[in-house]
Amino acid sequence: MAGKGTPATALLVKQGVTHQVHTYDHGAGQAYGPEAAERLGLDPERVFKTLVAEVDGTLTVGVVPVSATLDLKALAAAVGGKRARMADVAAAERATGYVAGGISPLGQRKRLPTVVDESAQQWETVFCSGGRRGLEIELAPAELVRLCGATVAPIAT
Repeated sequence: MAGKGTPATALLVKQGVTHQVHTYDHGAGQAYGPEAAERLGLDPERVFKTLVAEVDGTLTVGVVPVSATLDLKALAAAVGGKRARMADVAAAERATGYVAGGISPLGQRKRLPTVVDESAQQWETVFCSGGRRGLEIELAPAELVRLCGATVAPIAT
């Protein structure tokens, strides 16, 4: 992977976290998360997408299965907030340092409050974006939660 690393993969190496990197060719027109699950032959409930929302004016990350939708009310409640809405794409890209469709919950430019859906805990390993379209990282859900300093809560519908 020389020369092809991302802040997310660099963080995993630096922390000595057991992980695997999976790549696939990203096509045009398909939603990123479902495409990753399909191209890698994975259960969509095991592949997680990283969504950036604004909770009471603070950018907050929700990590949910690609087969689900982020419950904004539940996300707000999980971080002690009242109101949530999806963040502006440009604001999400600026804060995380990643482009939409390739936003990883790991190695973000600015550490944002993060909530991982509780369903991640049912898997031995889960997949999340590696920080680039077509790049997925497989790791233990407990490591994902630890490295993000995340809260675990039911935030997917």
